[in-house]
Amino acid sequence: MDQDQNAPLREDVRLLGEELGTVLRAQAGGALYDTVETIRQVAVESRSHGEMPVGKLRELLDPLDDETLLEVARAFSQFLNLANIAEQRHRERLHRRHERFPGDPDTDRGLRQVLAELKNADVSQEKIRQALAELSVELVLTAHPTEVTRRTLIRKYDQIANLLTEMDRPDTTPEEEEHLRRLLREQIISAWCTDEIRRERPTPVDEAKWGFATIEQSLWQAVPQGMRDIEKELALAGLEPLPADWVPVRFASWMGGDRDGNPNVTAKVTRQVLTLARWMAADLYLRDVENLLADLSMHRASDELLARTGPSQEPYRLLLRELRDRLRNTRALMEARVNGGVEPEGAIYASGRELYQELSLIDRSLRAVGLAAIAEGQLKDTLRRLNCFGITLLKLDIRQESTRHANVIDAITRYLDLGSYASWGEKVKQKFLLAELESRRPLVNGAFYRSEFCTDEVREVLDTCRVIAEQGPEGLGAYVISMAKTSSDVLAVMLLQKIAGVREPMRVVPLFETLDDLNNAFGTMSALLEIPFYRERVKSGQEVMIGYSDSAKDAGFLGAAWAQFRAQEALTGIFREHGIPLTLFHGRGGSISRGGSPTRMALMSQPPGSVAGRIRVTEQGEMIRFKYGRPSVAAYNLEQYMAATLEATLLPPAEPRPEWRAEMDRLTQASVRAYREVVRDDPALVSYLRTVTPETELSRLALGSRPARRKPGGGVETLRAIPWVFAWTQMRLMLPAWLGTGAALETGLEKAPDTLRAMSEQWPFFQTVVDMLEMVLAKSDTRVASWYEERLTDDPEQLRLGIELRSRLARTVAALSQLTGRKDLLDNNPVMRWSIRVRDPYTDPLHLLQAELMARLRTREEDPVLESALMVTIAGIAAGMRNTG
Repeated sequence: MDQDQNAPLREDVRLLGEELGTVLRAQAGGALYDTVETIRQVAVESRSHGEMPVGKLRELLDPLDDETLLEVARAFSQFLNLANIAEQRHRERLHRRHERFPGDPDTDRGLRQVLAELKNADVSQEKIRQALAELSVELVLTAHPTEVTRRTLIRKYDQIANLLTEMDRPDTTPEEEEHLRRLLREQIISAWCTDEIRRERPTPVDEAKWGFATIEQSLWQAVPQGMRDIEKELALAGLEPLPADWVPVRFASWMGGDRDGNPNVTAKVTRQVLTLARWMAADLYLRDVENLLADLSMHRASDELLARTGPSQEPYRLLLRELRDRLRNTRALMEARVNGGVEPEGAIYASGRELYQELSLIDRSLRAVGLAAIAEGQLKDTLRRLNCFGITLLKLDIRQESTRHANVIDAITRYLDLGSYASWGEKVKQKFLLAELESRRPLVNGAFYRSEFCTDEVREVLDTCRVIAEQGPEGLGAYVISMAKTSSDVLAVMLLQKIAGVREPMRVVPLFETLDDLNNAFGTMSALLEIPFYRERVKSGQEVMIGYSDSAKDAGFLGAAWAQFRAQEALTGIFREHGIPLTLFHGRGGSISRGGSPTRMALMSQPPGSVAGRIRVTEQGEMIRFKYGRPSVAAYNLEQYMAATLEATLLPPAEPRPEWRAEMDRLTQASVRAYREVVRDDPALVSYLRTVTPETELSRLALGSRPARRKPGGGVETLRAIPWVFAWTQMRLMLPAWLGTGAALETGLEKAPDTLRAMSEQWPFFQTVVDMLEMVLAKSDTRVASWYEERLTDDPEQLRLGIELRSRLARTVAALSQLTGRKDLLDNNPVMRWSIRVRDPYTDPLHLLQAELMARLRTREEDPVLESALMVTIAGIAAGMRNTG
């Protein structure tokens, strides 16, 4: 990217920094401002000379009292949040540049480039149009607790971004510029005077409401906006228009449905979230209908419409008033159900199809009487929203751990004196489950629910299945089985839905997430496909979820990535042989070690043929805000997903060469061995994690409703993937993203350097591994990590391990540099390199403060001021790293 293109970002960062300084001086006093500015200058100067300002910063920080430490932490944290706003705004600028100059190599690749490549590859327009018509991209919003910023502050930050957009206009007068700057300062003052720490842990319902707010404030506008942009690109490419309601991207959610290891998500909560979603959907459609009611005043109408309304000067308004009344009734009914009030009488919309048919009638009439231009306006947007969001706003997935289902079946078999299901072999389990699935008689009656076998845990699983039965299929998506290992895990959930009386069962989706489970995924699904009953059930399509987080925690980044690739490849092959469409559901996170990567890079690195027009992906935590929090950015990201899915479908990457596969096998053996000899075999690892990183302190931060551990106590294996990554990120060691990979690269460079370089240049899968590794290594810092050790431990074994980890990290950087031929990390990505460097002088004091605060708090019972300061450093460093877990 040229300097001129980068200049507006630097100018925005400078402007926001100046305004924050003005606010600090006015709100907190000159003394605090001077202290913060002195600390900042020391950090900037030291970093510019390639030094770490530990001694100088300590001299400045040590004399400060607890209250001043808190304010200093808040100041640096606030700047990092403002820098993120500037970057987000700059991304919008680049998106606009992409629209104006789509061939510019410095902007992101979009649909226009993909369509041009398809044309150059002689892919027929008929084939492209068919692929577009069948395209299915589903983005699943999850409640994983990685969003550290309060919604109150997010709204203020959005206002700041809007003001930066206004200030970009070339035609503003000096008076307008002064006014905008005053408004900008007001928002920064408001943010500074707001507590940045969430004091109460959100409930699962709170998390769901946060997801609904993303739809209301951004995606409701972004979906029709994005579809109009996509339509223009298709028209430019000469493609025939697709149906007016065509929307290839849809949304689902885990918020309020993901109960895996979260006792706070109950059947009652799931029912409430589903009802709240209906309430919100009715309210949003009501707003659309009221806008249509105001605009559609014309009298010309088709005979079909007039047959419905009768003669009228305003037939559209007559019908729209009926729609408005039914939506009001629907909203009132859902509100009463949520609040336990009296349910009102009157017609409601029980399905999206009912509302769609009536809006389609209006659409057909307008087009029939020469008013197609009106139909192409707000009405088309509403039809597209309806096709995307439905009457339920989101399809809610249910997720539960496999042993919970097995425990219910075990309770039932013991109640029926059939023995203990848990003790049976896999073949016996399958035979029993299939017999009951094909049987017409009920397996249990009401007496079971009153028996001693129906414990609270058993009852909760069955109650969840009852909620599925009462809700119907429109608002429900997939039933995901975490830690799925065997065919019986899938059949058990099918039987539980039958027991609950589910008429249209949710599709059952096994989640393969450990290294062993990924390696066994082919065998598990093969066994299921050998069963005629099962093949008949899934003939219209099967979904399988690939886990990124737990596999990486189990085997390291490289070992997990190769296992994921091979599992997808094998599954694609077997379902193709059976003629059954396969949708792969990617359980990605925001961080590299949890599968995070840019959209096109992620999709083009998948095995050839595995996308096939269908993709499901989780969007988690702060990534939801970064990618979908603002309508223009969200619209652009929707286009990116669609373009990348189309490209991966019609121009898939070539099959990897046999020598590349063999080399990956060797590399991953070295990687997994090196990773596990630290994570599994080094007895100092767990104590190092809990002493030198803020892993223990993270539990104080009210991030989400989910506990940090699957089970109380225990070691790394019981720790959830998010706090595992979050803790290492906070102290800049970034261990989950690189440990083991460096050893693998060293092995490859020693034994097969030419093969390794060919892989990094020609194989999209390995290119992605290398690019993402480089990005995460650029954020790591061994010198910062050493601060934490110096302040927080004097244990010889922990210090020994710290030296070893830093040495391994340095060797990983050296091996990567040798492979890429680049002297410095991110030499090929100057924007990201600049972004990291501009943050370092602000994150350095936060790291030093965090280590000091952790040390002080560990010697005291309770100290609200120091606890607040620590929480601010956690949030500030997360902002500086641009991701958490």
